[in-house]
Amino acid sequence: MTSINKYIKILIAALFVVALMPACTDLEEEVFSEVTADNFFQTEDEFISALGAAYTSLYGYMGTVSVWAAQEVSTDEMVVPTRGPDWGDGGHWVRLHQQLWTPEDPTVNTTWNFLFGGVSACNRLIFQFEELQNPLTDPFIGELQALRAIYYLWLLDMYGNVPIVTSFADADPTPPTNSRTEVYNFVESELLAALPKVTSDVSGATYGRVNQMVVQTALARLYLNAAVYKGSAEWAKAASATNAVISSGNYSIEPNYFANFNVDNSGSSEFIWAIPYDAVFAGGLNIVMQTLSYLNQETYSLAAQPWNGWCTLEEFFNSYEDHDLRKGQPNTEDGPSTVRGNFLWGPQWDVTGKKRLVDAGTLASGVDPDGEPFTIRPEINELFPEAWREAGARNTKFEFEIGGQPNMNNDYPLMRYSDVLLMRAEALWRQNPGDAEALALVNQIRERAGVEPFTELTADNLLAERGREMFAETVRRTDLIRFGKFLDPWFGKDAMDECKEIFPIPKAQTDANPNLVQNPCY
Repeated sequence: MTSINKYIKILIAALFVVALMPACTDLEEEVFSEVTADNFFQTEDEFISALGAAYTSLYGYMGTVSVWAAQEVSTDEMVVPTRGPDWGDGGHWVRLHQQLWTPEDPTVNTTWNFLFGGVSACNRLIFQFEELQNPLTDPFIGELQALRAIYYLWLLDMYGNVPIVTSFADADPTPPTNSRTEVYNFVESELLAALPKVTSDVSGATYGRVNQMVVQTALARLYLNAAVYKGSAEWAKAASATNAVISSGNYSIEPNYFANFNVDNSGSSEFIWAIPYDAVFAGGLNIVMQTLSYLNQETYSLAAQPWNGWCTLEEFFNSYEDHDLRKGQPNTEDGPSTVRGNFLWGPQWDVTGKKRLVDAGTLASGVDPDGEPFTIRPEINELFPEAWREAGARNTKFEFEIGGQPNMNNDYPLMRYSDVLLMRAEALWRQNPGDAEALALVNQIRERAGVEPFTELTADNLLAERGREMFAETVRRTDLIRFGKFLDPWFGKDAMDECKEIFPIPKAQTDANPNLVQNPCY
């Protein structure tokens, strides 16, 4: 881990202000200590330190029942099969995959709380900074304004109609619902207002924080999905925002795709904005536990036994060409693969690469329940109730550390340069299907993956390429909706009604706030 990243992770995790996790839309908080201009807020470093309360909230982004689950398991990209007694959880994971979620489901409620927790932290700090009436606070207020707008961008995307709350001391405990169009307009106006206020610095000093490039990328995502969010497209605006990032010269494509996902990945030239996770100081990234089999504890000498849950759907796995460098190569009967990939499959070995792992459990396989040497298979026999324990290729896009802890040290990219290139390509293609720059941008991504260039762009191959490149980066649900594919049937799921493109307002929230309006079909 670089010294800069280590310092930032320790700084964020050790902040004196603790991020708050409110239980409902009531954004009022009980303050247990008073921070004033007399005892703090004297220097720029102290203002930066205080900002951490808003950023600490981001660690919940990758929680097992949070944004990560909502954006991935609801799609054709990932699934959590019920493996006998494991991962039943009252049918929650099956409902999430089948898009049959209810207002009482854990992911629906936890994600809402996480996002409004971030809004609340921003509102509180903006209030405190404004009370100081100190010109030093201006760029930090702008930074918080932009961060709050990004939390609202996620709310806009996932829940559609939500309350817009910007006050703190006099916040309405039962705020009314705003329409999706009103939320869209709010996010756009807040990002544009914050853009000239936030720093243009993209050095290690602003790593993990919102700067001008983060704001431009957020605007690009907002405009790219405008037709979904407000009913009218903004392709030209999306192209302009992506161009601002590309023409800045601040970022470049990593020669090695997996440099973006290594244990020590903080120096990636593609990272526009990342959550600086840390196994000790900033936990919350535990893909290693979610996806690997119990037996894979021996593969990586892990400190804890993984949970044998999340895997990818066979059809999505097969969307990669066999020689696609992003896919990787399977383990064989002769030993583990030496080729890194997004997926783990084939016979499983211990950390020495010499011992085949054997599952003696009676639910090990539909092939040999008495314990055939353990072989992870891309095919999934059924979604529930008796999915094989080895069913489904596992997610190894983010490097697993030998001897690692349940919380991983990898940073998680919330915004990555490759995505900006693909967003610009799409925005140009939407305006002109024969656009040469759009084709060249997509082929730049394919060239790094070692696959043949496209000769033309279509809706199908553009969506598929986004899926392959951005796998496990929490954009798949949004992409599928924008391309009109989210409601289609796939493994274990029937075609669904249009109202399932947004989640329900959690029952806990509508019970507590009669001014909230439930989304259609819930």
